[in-house]
Amino acid sequence: MAPLPKHNYDYDLLVIGGGSGGLGCARRAAQYGAKVGIIERTPVLGGTCVNVGCVPKKVMWHAADVREKMRAAVHYCQTPEESRKLPEVDWLKLKEKRDAYISRLNGIYERNVKNDKVDYLSGHGRFIDRNTLEISQGVQSTHFHAQAQSDLPIEGSELAIDSDGFFALEALPKRVAVVGAGYIAVELAGIFHAMGAETHLIVRQNQPLRTFDSIIRDTLTEHMEHAGIQIHKQSHVVKISTSEKGPYGLAKPFPKTLETSAGEKLEVDCVLFAIGRKPLSDLVGCEKAGVELDSKGNVMVDEYQKTNVDNIFAIGDVQGKALLTPVALAAGRRLSNRLYGGVKDDKISYENIATVVFSHPPCATVGLTEEEAREKHGKEAIKVYESKFKAMYYSMMPEEEKEPTGMKLVCLGAEEKIVGIHMIGLGTDEIIQGFAVAVKMGARKKDFDDTIAIHPTSGEGQS
Repeated sequence: MAPLPKHNYDYDLLVIGGGSGGLGCARRAAQYGAKVGIIERTPVLGGTCVNVGCVPKKVMWHAADVREKMRAAVHYCQTPEESRKLPEVDWLKLKEKRDAYISRLNGIYERNVKNDKVDYLSGHGRFIDRNTLEISQGVQSTHFHAQAQSDLPIEGSELAIDSDGFFALEALPKRVAVVGAGYIAVELAGIFHAMGAETHLIVRQNQPLRTFDSIIRDTLTEHMEHAGIQIHKQSHVVKISTSEKGPYGLAKPFPKTLETSAGEKLEVDCVLFAIGRKPLSDLVGCEKAGVELDSKGNVMVDEYQKTNVDNIFAIGDVQGKALLTPVALAAGRRLSNRLYGGVKDDKISYENIATVVFSHPPCATVGLTEEEAREKHGKEAIKVYESKFKAMYYSMMPEEEKEPTGMKLVCLGAEEKIVGIHMIGLGTDEIIQGFAVAVKMGARKKDFDDTIAIHPTSGEGQS
C-alpha cells in the first residue's frame, strides 16, 4: 500500500458518531495507518444498536421468550397443571442486569478504539466548514432516560415515551398502548404482551408491517389479535391526559387516558410512540459544509457513500437507507478500504439484505416481496410457492396456544430464480441467514428442490 499523503490537518479522518458504522470506519482506517478521531456526543460508544436498540431489545425479547416457554412447560409435563400461574416479572432487576451487560459492551468498544489508536473525542461535533469541525464539551446527552414525546403535535404528548424510554422503564406497566405500525412498535408490543401487560397497538391503516410481504403481515396481524393484543386499526392518537399531578417521572408507569381518532378512550399506564426515527443531520451543521440533504433530512450520498462534497461521506442511519447495524458496519469498513486500503471499488450492495423482526413469532425476509416482484417484473413472470404449518414444538399444546409458521418463495422466470424469501414462525430469525446466502448467489427453486432437507425441522418447509 502506498504511504498516506501528507497534509497539514489534525486528522486524516474525523468520524462524527460512535455507532456501529462510525466505529467500523474509524477502526479500519486506523488499522491502515491513518490518524483517526471519532467524536461522540453521548457518554458511551456503540450508538443506537448497542445502547437503546437491537442489543438491549434482543435481551428483552429473550426474557419474553423465556416467559412463553414457562407457559409451555406444563404441556411438556415439566410443571403441574395447577401451577400455571407464573411468578411476577422482576422488571427492575432485569433492567439492572441488562444495563450491566450493555455497560460491559461499552467498555469493550472503548478498549477496542484505544487499542487501534483511534482518538476518542467526547463532545458534540459541528461543521465550521468542509474541512473543520468544532467539538463542544459539556453538551453531552444520554440515551438512558425516559424521553418524553413533547415535540409531537398531540395534546399531552409529554406524557408518552419513545423507544429509548422503553429501556429506562423501571417497572412493567400493567396496561400499555404502543403507537406505530413498524417493526419497533411490533417488537415492543410483543415484549409487553408476553411479559403480562394488557397491550394495545394503534395503527393508522389496517395492519402493522405494511412494507413486508403479505404472508408476514397477514399472519402476524391475525396471530397478535388471537394472542390477545388489541390492535386499533385506522386510528391515531388525538389526546393523552392524566389525573396525576406533575412533575411526571416517565420511568415509572402511572395512569393515563388515551383518546383516539376513532372516538375510543383507553385507560393505560404507559403510552409509547414508535413512529420512526429522524436523522440527526441538523445537529452537525451540514449547511456550513455545503452538504445536501433530502426533504426528510437524510444526507444524500452516491453508491460509494460520498456526499456532494468530495471529502465528506455518510454511512449508517443518517443516509436514510437500510437502517440496520450490519449495513452501517459494512459500509464503514468498505469506505475505509477505499480511502486508505487501496481497494478502489469496494462498496456494499443494498439489494437482497436480509432482515428480521423479533416479534412473537419472529419474522424474516430477504429480497423482493411478491407485490414488489410482480410490479418490477410483471405478473406473469413471477411464480410463488407458499407453505403454512405449525412447528413440531407446538405438537404437545392445545390448538389455541400454537403459533403459526408461514414461508414463501418468490421466483422469477422460466428458471425460477429466487428473488424473495419471506418467513414467519418459530426459528425463522435464525433460518433466514443461510437462505439469504442462497438468494445472494442466485439460487433457483430447483436448487432448493435438489437439496435433501433436514427432518424434522421448520427449515425443511422451504425445500
